[in-house]
Amino acid sequence: MKCSEAMTINPACCLPGDTVDKAAQLMKREDVGPVPVIDSQQTKRLIGIVTDRDLALKIVADGRDAKSTQVEAVMTRDLITCREDDDLQAALAAMGEHQVRRIPIVDGQNRLVGIIAQADVATRAGHDKQTGEVVEQISKSRATGK
Repeated sequence: MKCSEAMTINPACCLPGDTVDKAAQLMKREDVGPVPVIDSQQTKRLIGIVTDRDLALKIVADGRDAKSTQVEAVMTRDLITCREDDDLQAALAAMGEHQVRRIPIVDGQNRLVGIIAQADVATRAGHDKQTGEVVEQISKSRATGK
């Protein structure tokens, strides 16, 4: 199975200059935790990702203003991605190795075309054993490796 067969296509995304408040509203409306950050709506080149965890730790916990803080101030820039024609197993291995719960899918020009989350693996790929293994790998403590 290829990543393109398991991914959610055209995920909701935001721009680096959007406010964190706008990103949080998008998360609420779309019922998602991660929002990919693209350079523009025209090119859709992936430049980062912002998660609900980022908002909790970098905005709420630090007492920052969500209406004035831009997404680029809290987004993760060092991304693990896969290509749409990669084998799904490569995405699962990357998710486990890097302990991430979702992985953006890009085309040859690094344009965002989809995203794969743990739930996609469970519901679309039909690999219960693989899903369990991925969840176990992702959930290991980074500090202890256990």
